[in-house]
Amino acid sequence: MNFFTFGSKDIGIDLGTANVLITLKGKGIVLKEPSVVAIDKKTGKIKATGYEAKEMFGRTPEDIKAVRPMKDGVIADFTATGLMLKNMIRKVCTRYNIRKPRVVVGVPSGITEVEERAVEESILQAGGKEIYLIEEPMAAAIGAGINIGEPSGSMIVDIGGGTTEVAVISLGGIVVSNSLRIAGNQLDEDIINYLKREENLFVGNTTAEQIKMTIGCATPLMTDVPMEIRGRDLVTGLPRNITMKSSQAMEAMSESIEKILDTIKQTLEKTPPELAADLVEKGIYLAGRRSINSKYR
Repeated sequence: MNFFTFGSKDIGIDLGTANVLITLKGKGIVLKEPSVVAIDKKTGKIKATGYEAKEMFGRTPEDIKAVRPMKDGVIADFTATGLMLKNMIRKVCTRYNIRKPRVVVGVPSGITEVEERAVEESILQAGGKEIYLIEEPMAAAIGAGINIGEPSGSMIVDIGGGTTEVAVISLGGIVVSNSLRIAGNQLDEDIINYLKREENLFVGNTTAEQIKMTIGCATPLMTDVPMEIRGRDLVTGLPRNITMKSSQAMEAMSESIEKILDTIKQTLEKTPPELAADLVEKGIYLAGRRSINSKYR
């Protein structure tokens, strides 16, 4: 099956730990929602998915559970994933008058056969006719505009919510790859733990993500950017505001970022010399939530 021959009634799914993206040929991304589902415990039926379900975190009564069914880029809760996908695919199929679509799904390069079957069964259960799996680094490379068919090496680093994928691609295939289960969600956790440890302040995942996206950095900035944040004081239990600086966010995330850099280095060490020489000329393509199409030399 040639992925480039897909028609307008076929869909592509990025089944991420943090977000689900669904795309249609010629229309681009037609749905982007958080990978969250709220389920009625008594009936087993969906109450909400995506943004609506995410808003329910920490606010649901006992008979409703809001969960993230994806963990580290793979399915952790098969039933919840199936229900979430069924609802999201139905939204797209109804809006664009599609019946029984063929589906391409991006999966981590380190996925096991059992995890592959779980993905395929979830999509079939959600209404897909035929399922094709593509490794996320390859999908990211195509999306970044890399000519994957040429006989030279290109490196892609795809930092998602649950996994970081590093791969060297040549002649339409992955030559060397590494998958690390440290990515955006872990960086959020790092910030939460740092504030607990250094400031005796507890913040939620949403606030931690805002800090990461607003003042997060991997190397020192020319100006130490401040950001006012609010959380719960761990001593008094009362709300408290503090000002956090970009240097503190960098310190909080440094250990995880170092592990990502080590994975990139390990991949480079395993890359054949001829392809490594190409990477010196081309640089490294960085893909992710806000960095798609970025290239670093």
